[in-house]
Amino acid sequence: MCVGTERVPLAQACGRILSEDISAQRSNPPLPNSAVDGYGLRHEDIVDGPQNIPLVEGRSAAGAPFQGAVPASHAVRILTGATIPEGVDTVILQEDVATDGSAVAFHGPLKKGSNTRSAGEDVMSGGLILAKERRIVPADLALAAATGVSHLNVFKRLRVAVVSTGDELAEPGTEARPDQIFDANRPMLLAMIAQFGFDPVDMGRAPDDREALKGFLDEAASRSDLILTSGGASAGDEDHMSALLNETGSMTLWRLAVKPGRPLALGMWANTPVFGLPGNPVAAKVCTLIFAKPAMDALGGAGWSDPVGLEVPAAFIKSKKAGRREYLRARLRDGCAEVFRSEGSGRISGLSWAEGLVELPDEALDVQEGTTVLYYPYSAFGL
Repeated sequence: MCVGTERVPLAQACGRILSEDISAQRSNPPLPNSAVDGYGLRHEDIVDGPQNIPLVEGRSAAGAPFQGAVPASHAVRILTGATIPEGVDTVILQEDVATDGSAVAFHGPLKKGSNTRSAGEDVMSGGLILAKERRIVPADLALAAATGVSHLNVFKRLRVAVVSTGDELAEPGTEARPDQIFDANRPMLLAMIAQFGFDPVDMGRAPDDREALKGFLDEAASRSDLILTSGGASAGDEDHMSALLNETGSMTLWRLAVKPGRPLALGMWANTPVFGLPGNPVAAKVCTLIFAKPAMDALGGAGWSDPVGLEVPAAFIKSKKAGRREYLRARLRDGCAEVFRSEGSGRISGLSWAEGLVELPDEALDVQEGTTVLYYPYSAFGL
């Protein structure tokens, strides 16, 4: 595990990953209470047929319980969420009675315990409410607060550094030479990291110079728990990222049978994991979602997790050869998966058009309209 832990108040806990199991400090509800507005009475006083039961003075309201016990053969006015007074075990809806203010009339029988909530029927004090490695969502904050928990022990946010490489890159908003392209990867990757719930660390752009890139990696390793680079991961003259990892002997993965996605360099730099992503934005995003995101989760305390996909009918036709797993930019329309008009990795507009990915298996496949395919919405990855 790369990250430590810290204790934070509920207001700062959303999106964080629990570092320990959380137990209820108080039962929910803490006392028996009424589920409706109505009248509380004793079940044993109710018989079949018409009933006319006198009312006691006063009422039980949420935050203002009835003081004392309700005598036998009497009823008490009770409101939703109010504590059930002593002598009451059943509540009848106000719509089911007639009253003149001094008594209630209704027709029996009535099931014992009707319209009541038992103490601890939701959660008992000491019971597990949230498990270690869970990423906190807003509903978890409600559960923690309702059971008396004010602070949570969480893992510190994983710091993920992003480095773009290449002399061909220019910063958006600057004057780019005709032979340059704007750096599309860094803003995308930094935003993805933030959406994942981690801390993005912008390291800027490294030139096509091996010694300079070493300096960028040294600085990134000192400021982060994991490094994402884009570009320079292949085996060309200017592919310095993969060359540096090979020089250190830490390269563990290079070419993958994935489209889009190869090459992907995976190694260590100064004891910090490095994902050398392809320079193409489409491949960079796919590799981040499929390979880097599960590793970030594990290093950040959430454990290894795989996205949950949906089996849906295809709204496209494709003949696929065996040998590589393919990920197509896709979105759901009318319950079917449609894919972007071009599979070209340079079509960045397809990233914005898509709302998820269709995964096609390694083996050969002939997809026709209506063929069942596996679709991953971006939300399955935390986006």
